[in-house]
Amino acid sequence: MAGLASRRSQPRAVLIAVVWLWCLAYVHCMQEPPEGTTFSVQRARSLTDGPIGRTLLQFASPILGMNVLQYIGGTVNVFWVGRYLGEAALTAVVNAQSIMFLLTGAAFGIAGAATIMVGQCVGAGNVTEAKRVVGTGAILFLVLSALMSIAGVVLAKPLLIAMKTTGEALALAVTYTKVMFLALPILYLNLYVISILLGTGDSKSPLWFIVLSAVMVAVLSPLCMFGVGPLQGAGIAGSAFTILVSQAASLGALVAHLYRRRNPLCLYQEDLALLRVDWSVVGMLVRKGIPMGAQVVVVSFSAVLMIVLVNRFGVDTTAAYGASMQLWMYVQLPALSIAAAVSTMAAQSVGAQNMRRVRDVGRLGVMLCVIVTGLIILLVYAADSYAYRLFLPEGSGAFPIASHLNRVVLWSFMFLVAAMVLFGIVRATGAVMAPLFIHGLSLLGVRFPLALLLIDEWQADAIWWSFSISCAFDFLLAALYYRYGGWRAAAKLAMVARLRRATSKDSARTL
Repeated sequence: MAGLASRRSQPRAVLIAVVWLWCLAYVHCMQEPPEGTTFSVQRARSLTDGPIGRTLLQFASPILGMNVLQYIGGTVNVFWVGRYLGEAALTAVVNAQSIMFLLTGAAFGIAGAATIMVGQCVGAGNVTEAKRVVGTGAILFLVLSALMSIAGVVLAKPLLIAMKTTGEALALAVTYTKVMFLALPILYLNLYVISILLGTGDSKSPLWFIVLSAVMVAVLSPLCMFGVGPLQGAGIAGSAFTILVSQAASLGALVAHLYRRRNPLCLYQEDLALLRVDWSVVGMLVRKGIPMGAQVVVVSFSAVLMIVLVNRFGVDTTAAYGASMQLWMYVQLPALSIAAAVSTMAAQSVGAQNMRRVRDVGRLGVMLCVIVTGLIILLVYAADSYAYRLFLPEGSGAFPIASHLNRVVLWSFMFLVAAMVLFGIVRATGAVMAPLFIHGLSLLGVRFPLALLLIDEWQADAIWWSFSISCAFDFLLAALYYRYGGWRAAAKLAMVARLRRATSKDSARTL
């Protein structure tokens, strides 16, 4: 009964956390900035000058730290689930995560679009327009995340059944998914705030609050899952609830820190007019965000299709695939961090209309990503089965499957990370449709059909080889578009010209 009561109290705890965060934001917005405080984009970090290599590494290093800590938090949860709740629970988490990514693509797209737009505003020297993007984006983001939260709770079980999740894994996956979707507004508001800070060139501020979140996950995961003393644990629901609590605490502390440090994009009482829906900004966010969000949906939908194929081969194969996915996250982390830094540097350079720097940043970013990823892949191959012991219980039949599938798949990640950098550069200029088309074709036109075509003859190997072939195809098309596509056209910089005209108008009004 105690365990049941703890499960029923989770939605109430989510509601309390959301109300607390809203109150915190309201109190800060009602405060006047200290007398004599002035705000300018110069207080944000400019990524448009200085040595490219040093600037890129200095900006990317905290992003890598954030990514590592976030994934460590996720890995801690997976460790406790996989090692102590069993393969069925791990299978439930893998299927639930696929559903979540599928239904949250729009939120990722809006956050990515806001990062690019804020970066371009910073490069163009327009703090007013940057604040307008922040205010409109925050409202749009909250509305979308609330709608997706409701949709996720309602559709969780039907979607999991459609993915052929069965038996004990289905019941566990439904519980985990519903708790995670109830927490969605907090999770993705945190993502939005961090995305805005990256757009301003600030990758250091969020890092310490990700540390707080990771520590809380490490401490609370076993307590919430298994209980302590007279308090009973909530099992897999406790795993999801731990993520909610840690993210809420991290977000609240980060927002308080930004106001205490008087970040130039904080909205005070005098800025409340900007905390509304500006339809011109909404239009730009939608035009950029929907294709970027659609790309996340394509990736997520592809993951769902692939997990359906993987589920055909039983719990051991699905557990091996889930453990491999956790490992793949770490393999890609340095490249993801470099790609994010490259995209922000490119966006600011686009704002400053310095296309030569955009080209040089992209070239160096691709080189660094391929070298670093290649070295990590060699280490994983050398470690072999030891690389999966954090995610699988001792003696699991999934070990040889995981080892084999990674020998087939991992080498192709060098193509994948190079394509990520090229796509980031292209999107930073405003060209968002080509990356969507190319990546969608690679995943839905090559990966899944190829696996489906060969699965009867090659069995699970058809799935693993489809990953490698589609990654190489993705890079080939990305490189061809980067070299010959029209993303450099002056029309892509039209928004920057409008921002510069807006800056001139603001200066005229001040005078």
